[in-house]
Amino acid sequence: MENRKIIQVDEKVPFSLLAPLSLQHMFAMFGATVLVPFLFGINSAVVLFMNGLGTLLFILITKGKAPAYLGSSFAFLAPGLLIIEQFGYSYALGGFVAVGFCGCIVAAIISKFGSDWINIILPPAAMGPVVALIGLELAGTAANTAGLLAEGGPASADVIVFLVTLGVAVFGSVLFRKFFAVIPILIAVICGYVAAYFVGLVDFGVVAKAGWFALPNFSSPKFSAQAIVIMLPALLVIISEHIGHQIVTSKIIGHDLLKDPGLHRSLFADNFSTMLSGFIGSVPTTTYGENIGVMAITKVYSVRVIAGAAVLSIVCSFIGKLTALIGTIPGPVIGGISFLLYGMIGTSGLRILVDSKVDFDKSRNIALTSVIFVVGLSGISINLGSIALTGMSLAALVGMGLSLLFYIFDKMGAMNDR
Repeated sequence: MENRKIIQVDEKVPFSLLAPLSLQHMFAMFGATVLVPFLFGINSAVVLFMNGLGTLLFILITKGKAPAYLGSSFAFLAPGLLIIEQFGYSYALGGFVAVGFCGCIVAAIISKFGSDWINIILPPAAMGPVVALIGLELAGTAANTAGLLAEGGPASADVIVFLVTLGVAVFGSVLFRKFFAVIPILIAVICGYVAAYFVGLVDFGVVAKAGWFALPNFSSPKFSAQAIVIMLPALLVIISEHIGHQIVTSKIIGHDLLKDPGLHRSLFADNFSTMLSGFIGSVPTTTYGENIGVMAITKVYSVRVIAGAAVLSIVCSFIGKLTALIGTIPGPVIGGISFLLYGMIGTSGLRILVDSKVDFDKSRNIALTSVIFVVGLSGISINLGSIALTGMSLAALVGMGLSLLFYIFDKMGAMNDR
């Protein structure tokens, strides 16, 4: 592995290698990227289409200097599910458009003024718990999807499939090696699906009826101020996630992507793709850690390979039987995966606190983190006209307010933990 030739970002790849290497990238993102539309209750075809298109746009906007695959973002799950329940999916699409647009504005601000101001509005002691709340708010949803909260107790078949899926995902993430270590989620979905078939939870009728060719299920957004406010805190998460991924990728390929092509350019590409996703009926996109892992393992960094995976994803979006097959994945399989994934989202918030070496001996840090967690999990709601703020949305707003006040007090020399 160590002696394998490194294929750099701008290098061409022989066609005999391009197809399998691109297919490998598509498999790496596949399990997680189709999970998001399944949870939102939509067909995955438009998502596969937009992931491919978004990735090609990302490569174009970053001048082919930043190898990254854009897959479905988990940062939008909590606010998205809340909006879908209250208003419907079309209003969630409006929220995606708004967040993507605001992200493009943030990219323009970073281009002009740099990114230091982000740590003033949301320092790590505030960003960490806000990110953690995204996963923690979804804990009940995962159990419900798995059928574990069914009235009268869960069915034995549901429990079996749930445990198989979760077990493979958990133990696979710590035991699998080499390429299999990159796709434990996909393997867990396959194992859970096989178990579901044997206990009678899978119906192939819809696959048999589906045609081989089908257009992706495009749809248009609707806009509501309340839905947009619920969705906006996700922007904080994707900015943090994007910067982290660019730093990791920079270390892998040996080139500082924050400087060239620049954070402003890659962040704009990421959010422009999310905005476009909302306009055509897809889910928000983000750079994918799974594909960063593939690059680290294979030492193949060529954007041509990433582009090949994007083209394959677009092709798959037009295969009707494939998207119909994805739609047959039963709830206990998704619930089993969600148990781990939602927990990982919560843990990623805690990781921000650890990686940033947040000093909890300082009063400001422990106050920020404590208040944000309690506000987000307490269930309290504040109405601003027709807009209701609760959960992560309210916690993020409180966190930003406190952070700004602490910054002002610090500049005045009034803080007791200087």
